[in-house]
Amino acid sequence: MLTGTTSATTTTNSSVGASASTASSSSSMDAAQDRFLKLLVAQLNNQDPMNPMDNAQMTSQMAQINTVTGIQQVNDTLKSMSEQFTAMQVLQGSSMVGRSVLMQGNTLTIQDGSAAGAVDLAARAESVKVEVLSPGGQVLDSFDLGALDAGQHSFTRDASAYTYSGNPSFKITATLGGKAIDNTALMLGTVQSIGSSNGALTVHLQDGSSVAYSSIKAVL
Repeated sequence: MLTGTTSATTTTNSSVGASASTASSSSSMDAAQDRFLKLLVAQLNNQDPMNPMDNAQMTSQMAQINTVTGIQQVNDTLKSMSEQFTAMQVLQGSSMVGRSVLMQGNTLTIQDGSAAGAVDLAARAESVKVEVLSPGGQVLDSFDLGALDAGQHSFTRDASAYTYSGNPSFKITATLGGKAIDNTALMLGTVQSIGSSNGALTVHLQDGSSVAYSSIKAVL
């Protein structure tokens, strides 16, 4: 079981501006309709009495402004729903604060003298080997996790003697019958806060980095 330091800091976003945005859009649509009606009245007042506007043409113009207004109302409604959904995601995501998560990456997390990481195997492997590398790429250690089934598997290694600045990385080699098995290296992080960016949920980690919520592979 991988462990990590927890934090009580929580960042949440608010959808207060959604109603103001909707009101502004509604006012803009009302202004557009008002301008259209004024232009239509002016056109009627200044038309040639001998060649008046065709009823079909007038009806077509009114239908066009109604269509444009209807589309704008649908767009504003969808935008408001999207903003509210994002705010709801942030609120729900706040339950992750202080929890350890796994995401794609090959950096080992060192805590209390132990280095922790994980691997996601695409299929069963009869041999899964791990190489621990220094920040400069030098092989510091290697060990075998043995045979593992498909799926996610965590591991820890004694790192009490590690003296390099910066965390080590690791490389996974998985095989079955001498053939390589596809695998994804996973690194450990601790969630410090949750936010949103461009409508997408963002996870802020304790080490100062930020990742998209979609990149989180597991919550521990």
